[in-house]
Amino acid sequence: MTPQALPNYPLKLEPIYKEKVWGGRTLETLGRKLPGGPQTRIGESWELADLGQTSVSGGGGGAERSRIANGPLAGQTLHDVMHRHRRELMGDLAPNERGEFPLLLKFLDAQENLSVQVHPSPAYAAMHPDAFLKSEAWYIVQARPGAVIYKGVREGVTPERFRQAIEQNDLEPLLIKVEVKPGQCHYLPSGTCHALGGGVLVAEVQTPSDTTFRVYDWGRQGRELHIEQAMQSIRFGPPDVRSNERPAIISNDGLTFTRLVVCEHFHVDRLEASAGYTQELTADEPVIWMTLSGRATIHCQAVDATVLGPGETVYLPPAMRQGRLSVQEDFTCLEITFPQAQPLRIA
Repeated sequence: MTPQALPNYPLKLEPIYKEKVWGGRTLETLGRKLPGGPQTRIGESWELADLGQTSVSGGGGGAERSRIANGPLAGQTLHDVMHRHRRELMGDLAPNERGEFPLLLKFLDAQENLSVQVHPSPAYAAMHPDAFLKSEAWYIVQARPGAVIYKGVREGVTPERFRQAIEQNDLEPLLIKVEVKPGQCHYLPSGTCHALGGGVLVAEVQTPSDTTFRVYDWGRQGRELHIEQAMQSIRFGPPDVRSNERPAIISNDGLTFTRLVVCEHFHVDRLEASAGYTQELTADEPVIWMTLSGRATIHCQAVDATVLGPGETVYLPPAMRQGRLSVQEDFTCLEITFPQAQPLRIA
């Protein structure tokens, strides 16, 4: 490491893999070399993480911090670089109240149903300082025909009826089931009762918390439930996300920009660029890309060309100068920005 090294180039991040009982090997279809053998179930790949402490619930993924995989800063954590070079890495964006980067990004491979769970409501978090809010968006990367997610509780279901269904091991009829297809994006504000159904691969964008209360686990044995905490956190009824899920599409000369989710914590957009497309890259705030397909190269002054392929996550810091994107194969990525950011725009 060079002491003068700055985050002024595209920062690739090392994935952090998590084994899960519901996981699989689908990430290999994105070109990933997964740990373990064919029987090792990888449910999560943490793409950008800066969690300094684990959840009180025990239902999350633990404390993890991403490391940079390329260039002069390779091997260093994003957390350490943020605190040494905050302006270059983050512009005007501030860390959260715990001094951590204010997003957590993952890929989730659900070969079986995930537990039905909820993250703390604002009221619960206000009363429990060791529980953290977690609002998230799921972008459907792959889905088997007929695959579903569970998103909220059916209208009219009371807490008493909900609790009785848990005891009778028959909760599914009370949940809102949504059939999903690749390309959709769903927003789940903190307090929403939810679960991924089997046969779905998603990219997840969320606030940095692993406070997860499992309320129902489809009859699996051996995993702790957190029913009392969950019952205090669930917002009963369908989630009102009409103002958050509002697709808007702009196309121009080989690039299509689709706005997917807008909330107070983050924006999620999809960029689709045709082979041969080029564009200057400039932004005053952080921009993060989660590559879904294709191949492209980013050129900038600080390092040699940075090649992006399927399944890679790259952090574009505001200190990057004279960045230029060139697309070799039709390229699709999710672009994650912040409400105060000036995202990459069509020229």
